[in-house]
Amino acid sequence: MLNMAILISGRGSNMHAILSSHAQSELRNIQPCVVISNNKDALGLKIAKEQFGIATEVILSNGKKGWEYDKEIASVLKNYCIYPSNGIICLAGYMRILSSQFVRQYKLRILNIHPSLLPSFKGLHAQKQAFDYGVKISGCTVHFIDDNVDTGPIIIQESVPIYDSDTEEDLSNRILQLEHKLYPLAIKLFSEGKLRLEGRKVYLVEK
Repeated sequence: MLNMAILISGRGSNMHAILSSHAQSELRNIQPCVVISNNKDALGLKIAKEQFGIATEVILSNGKKGWEYDKEIASVLKNYCIYPSNGIICLAGYMRILSSQFVRQYKLRILNIHPSLLPSFKGLHAQKQAFDYGVKISGCTVHFIDDNVDTGPIIIQESVPIYDSDTEEDLSNRILQLEHKLYPLAIKLFSEGKLRLEGRKVYLVEK
C-alpha cells in the first residue's frame, strides 16, 4: 500500500478524478492521506475535505522559495507517514516549481500531468501554445518529476485532435477530459509495480 499526497493550487479537477477513482476501488494499492495547497482559497481543499473526507493542509509561502519552502512540505508529508520508501506524490495543478532537494529526496515518487504531448509546449499555458502554433493534434502527458520543468521521464501519453472550428477553450476542455482518465491510470500502473525505468524510457511490464 502506497501513502499518497496530492499537491494543488486551485480547483483540483485532477485531484477530484484521482480521489473518485480511489473511491470506486480502482486504486486499491493507494491510500490518500493528505491534500496540500500553497493557496488557502483553493477550491480543491473544500472538495477533498467535504466530499472525500481527506485531510488538508495549507502551506503559505510567506516569501519562502525553493527548499526553504519545500522542507515544510517534507515535514507535513512525514507527519502523514509519506516517505520515499512508501509514498507517492501527485501534482494536480500545483503552481510551484519543486526544489531539486525535494525532488531528489522523493526521486521517482513524484508524478505530474501536463496538458500537452511533451516534450512539446512545456511550461505555462500549454494549450494556448499548441493552439497558437497551429498543430493538428495535442494531448496530455503523465511524467515523473525531475530537476527541470516538464522534462522528467514520460509514463503515459494520449492525443486529442484539434479541429479547424476549435477555440482555445474547446481544446483545453478536450484535453482536460483526457487528463481525468489518464492520470488515475498512470497512478494505478505505478502502484501495481508495472512501470520499469531504463534511462529516460518508462516501460510497461506485466506482473
